[in-house]
Amino acid sequence: MALGGGTFIAQNKILPGAYINFISLAKATSALSDRGIAAMALELDWGPEGEVFEVTKEDFLKNSLKIFGYDYSHDNLKGLRDLFLNIQKLYVYRLTSGGVKATNAFATAKYCGPRGNDLKIVIQTNVDDDQKFDVKTVLGTTVVDEQTVISSAELQDNDFVTFKTDAQLTVTAGTALVGGDNGIVDGTAHQNALDAFEAYSFNGLGAVTTDDTIKSLYAAYTKRMRDEVGQKFQCVLYNHAADYEGVVNVKNKATEEEPALVYWVTGAIAGCPVNRSNLNKIYDGEYTVEADYTQAQLEDSIKNGQFTFHKVGSDIRVLSDINSLVTFTEDKGAIFQDNQTIRVIDQIANDIAVMFNTKYLGVVQNNESGRISFWSDIVKHHEELQALGAIEDFSDEDVIVEPGESKKSVVVNDKITVVNAMAQLYMTVVVA
Repeated sequence: MALGGGTFIAQNKILPGAYINFISLAKATSALSDRGIAAMALELDWGPEGEVFEVTKEDFLKNSLKIFGYDYSHDNLKGLRDLFLNIQKLYVYRLTSGGVKATNAFATAKYCGPRGNDLKIVIQTNVDDDQKFDVKTVLGTTVVDEQTVISSAELQDNDFVTFKTDAQLTVTAGTALVGGDNGIVDGTAHQNALDAFEAYSFNGLGAVTTDDTIKSLYAAYTKRMRDEVGQKFQCVLYNHAADYEGVVNVKNKATEEEPALVYWVTGAIAGCPVNRSNLNKIYDGEYTVEADYTQAQLEDSIKNGQFTFHKVGSDIRVLSDINSLVTFTEDKGAIFQDNQTIRVIDQIANDIAVMFNTKYLGVVQNNESGRISFWSDIVKHHEELQALGAIEDFSDEDVIVEPGESKKSVVVNDKITVVNAMAQLYMTVVVA
């Protein structure tokens, strides 16, 4: 990233930027930035290779065949359907990049992967002009493109194939493309994905894997990005006790695919509003959740920092919206285990950093009037959070903006009280 960011111990940073610490009690505006953006590196059979590509919820609903090679209802997109239940945008990196593109005498698949083997080219003589050919591109049983031409030189590439313009067109009921295969998925593929994600901002990062080495890679990346770069998001991993507020540790297995609940949890973490909690949220996805736990086991899961689903009647619900942090200190108390707390402080960190870097950095003088302007924008931002019910008991006196140790730096001391959702009811009833 071009600007500095992350946390600080001493005022000794070299890069210009916003360095923000959060401890226990001790955009170019003040507006709140949107949530509902996730990032995932996925093993796909179709799609852009070696790059991050953006998919909105509308794109997924309407254009999944073109983007992922399967229609929206296909079983191969079950995980993505779970994910998009709670998000508006997804940044995708295809782990299976670098494979072989399927091909035949007339065309080559646009992307590598086995889904290209389900393509075929159908060529028929045009009924109105026997000097012309109707050339159809068919994926499975779906005609995805049709053109009428005299020769292959007139064919225009479509969303699925690149035509061979020197091919000799001949009538065929369907010539399949063959040889398509995915690239190798290993640690390098995941590292390439994480490197590519550094240029993007999102709220949740998920990795659907049981490989402990890969999970450790994601956890270390998350810690570096949050603490050193200043990019605030939470990472969702299956069965990984990271002991860190930036990592959410999913306890439950899915019957169909052990770590598959990462899809839904990533969406829930990324899409949960800053003034809400996933506590008691119903799992409305498509996987079968293994959630047969005793009360003692559920208590242990909270103590162990595990994001757990449990049965409530016929429903599967989130037991507690927590992250993997279990070692509490004076600077990071138990409140930091609550994901609602992390959402609030991440919102503040992201918004104030964007505000400073775009409105003040290199533009506003570091004098009393400049610092008053910055103070005013922070106060306005926090008042919006309070109006939403994300924080409470806020006063403009809780924000202090002062000159730093150098003539170029400013220091902000800020105090907030985070509002959390009700979790326990203690009730005494006196019966006369």
